[in-house]
Amino acid sequence: MLGSTSLLGGHGTIIAWSPELAARGLAGGPEIGIAMATLGLVVAAVIGGPIGRVLIERGGLTSDEPGEVNPVGLSDTAPPPEPVTRNSLMRTFLVVFLCIIAGFAVQQLVGRFGLMLPLFVPCLLVGLVVGNVLSFISFIRPVSHTAALSLVSEFSLGVFLAVSLMALQLWSLAGIAGTLMTVLAVQTALAIGFSGFLVFRLLGRDYQAAVLTAGYSSFALGATPTAIATMTAVTKRYGPCQHAFIVLPLVSAVFVDIANALVTQGYLNLFAP
Repeated sequence: MLGSTSLLGGHGTIIAWSPELAARGLAGGPEIGIAMATLGLVVAAVIGGPIGRVLIERGGLTSDEPGEVNPVGLSDTAPPPEPVTRNSLMRTFLVVFLCIIAGFAVQQLVGRFGLMLPLFVPCLLVGLVVGNVLSFISFIRPVSHTAALSLVSEFSLGVFLAVSLMALQLWSLAGIAGTLMTVLAVQTALAIGFSGFLVFRLLGRDYQAAVLTAGYSSFALGATPTAIATMTAVTKRYGPCQHAFIVLPLVSAVFVDIANALVTQGYLNLFAP
């Protein structure tokens, strides 16, 4: 609960594993995991932006896509590419809700095979499929890369971060505060070092690498929404980077979460059979 299950998986992963933890006699596990996930979320929201700024400004890096529109969030300075109307908002919400319903069905189907995934993972997969399929249907107006979707995305990320931070009850963690802070400090140092000295260099030391490194550092301690929020803040200030918003969610919310589920299941089978 102090490792990848809470820090990489976030609140959704902890909640998904709560019934399994209770069934194995680890009744206090979910509370500890949620506390660690929330603390990690706070630190992740703080370190990601400065890491991206240092890498970009120190290397004099610039965006290769100055004329593109950010996939998430509207620019602070430039006007939106199209007006956000009532119809465009309602169309966006309709597609989002349908993706959530379909994602819930996929989660239930996958759960029958013994693989527990946070609800946002199958919803994200469905969203990726729907977003690409709608682009090829001529009689349906696409939702991807619209100002309405950018507005909804930015608002949703802000609400997610606000609710997560407000839900933290620091007074209930007094008994294990020392353990939590020690583990979090070590994890933070490792995340910063790994991001700056390995991830950025392996990704090519360009602008896209800097944006992805900022997002990765947030994801390593927070969750996929935190990483997207960090990359949104970086790209709104320094320029768009559309590929980063494709690569990181695929890696973090699909491959890593599947691997994290297997790791968590393995730890439980080993130490709490």
